[in-house]
Amino acid sequence: MRRLLDLIHAFLKTRWFYPAVFAGCAAPALSLAWRTYTGDLGVNPVETLLHETGKDALAVLLITLAITPIRRLTGWNRIQIVRRMMGLWAFVYALSHFTIYVVFDQVCFSFETCQLQTIVDDVFKRKFIFVGMLALSILFVLAVTSTNGMIRRLGRSWQRLHRLVYVAAIAGVVHFVWGQKSDISEPLMWAGWLVLMLGLRVFFTLRKRAAKRTSPVTA
Repeated sequence: MRRLLDLIHAFLKTRWFYPAVFAGCAAPALSLAWRTYTGDLGVNPVETLLHETGKDALAVLLITLAITPIRRLTGWNRIQIVRRMMGLWAFVYALSHFTIYVVFDQVCFSFETCQLQTIVDDVFKRKFIFVGMLALSILFVLAVTSTNGMIRRLGRSWQRLHRLVYVAAIAGVVHFVWGQKSDISEPLMWAGWLVLMLGLRVFFTLRKRAAKRTSPVTA
């Protein structure tokens, strides 16, 4: 096990780490594109695309949340360089999920066929769509404020703003659970992962506060 951890740590230090993670994030999109091209989306292609892009968005988002706990537990500081990129990929998949819903499920191919009021009514009448829109809206805000320029402009407020990623993750999991018609075992698995990430955040926060209280005061 120690040998494996050393190999992972060594790989993190190479120039291949960032492009490898990028390729891993892009792989589900490429797979779906190929399945669409070959007609391998099952009897209900729209439902398949909706389900797969939604799961990809949630998976990438939850893995992104795991980066900081991994860094704190292992000391692998360089793992942080992929966090922003992975967050953007989570937004891309979430936006794709929403676009498929609007274009194909709501038949919004053009301004003539698009019934915006129907879409708005659907969002507010169906609670699982409402929380999904909440998650997408938060990810949109985080995506547009993820540039270096926005980080400088927002200062300390940037970090507080980007803590909303946990709200987006909770909303995403709830969207997944409420959207299932019967078997919720898969979304509950994602919910368990999210609870673990939230628990680790609380643990590190409490440990940091305890360290501050016990640290000696210097004159």
